[in-house]
Amino acid sequence: MGLGWGRWDRISNDETTPSRGPGGPPGQTVDTKIVQQLVREIEAKDASTAAHTWRVVLYLRAMLEERGVRGDELLLATHGAALHDVGKIDIPAEILQKPGALTPEEFEVIEQHTVTGYARMIALDVEEDTILDIVRYHHEKMDGTGYPYRMTESEIPQIARDFAVIDTFDALTSHRPYRHEVGHDAGDKAIGMLIEAKGPKYHSDSVELFADLYHRGKLDYILNYFNDGAELPGYGSVDDDELTKSIQV
Repeated sequence: MGLGWGRWDRISNDETTPSRGPGGPPGQTVDTKIVQQLVREIEAKDASTAAHTWRVVLYLRAMLEERGVRGDELLLATHGAALHDVGKIDIPAEILQKPGALTPEEFEVIEQHTVTGYARMIALDVEEDTILDIVRYHHEKMDGTGYPYRMTESEIPQIARDFAVIDTFDALTSHRPYRHEVGHDAGDKAIGMLIEAKGPKYHSDSVELFADLYHRGKLDYILNYFNDGAELPGYGSVDDDELTKSIQV
């Protein structure tokens, strides 16, 4: 049968996405055209592909839908996932695209992308916690060894705990400046690594949910059809029927 993931990319084509903060009134909006422009800038600066953006968005969508998340919160998470590395726009390209190991000084610069990304969102009057939490906290770890704030456990918002698992999985299963080949068993190995690191590094519930989706085959179409070699339209630029009509799962 065809893909059945809530027709999310049609929604990402809307002029704006209505939302409300936790317990707050409706009416805040995120301009999708701005989101699309920023995503293009991220992909150009980081030498990443549209496939990477689609993968992390779809992985997060799958996790949240499995939890029963719907409506505005799901739409905001879609934008937040697409914008998670927006701070890399401000990081020198020679560091982002360096094929070898980073020096400690270079890694300190990389760590700032969550800070600069958050600042960029605030400058654009983005107020939705779902987006801000993904951008600002997706590199935090449960034991406080993440960055930039060395937060621990319950200090880390749930959406950022989920995205940390997704971001790590995608890093281990996709092409990077320092790694051009990915083995056919990369997914299995990545899931094994996440399971070993759950608790100390990654939130146990987040890992277990993602691993369950993986083992049940719910993520197969993302891995198979949104791989680094695929030529895909930019985030939010087409209706989902146009993108997925030839994909069967």
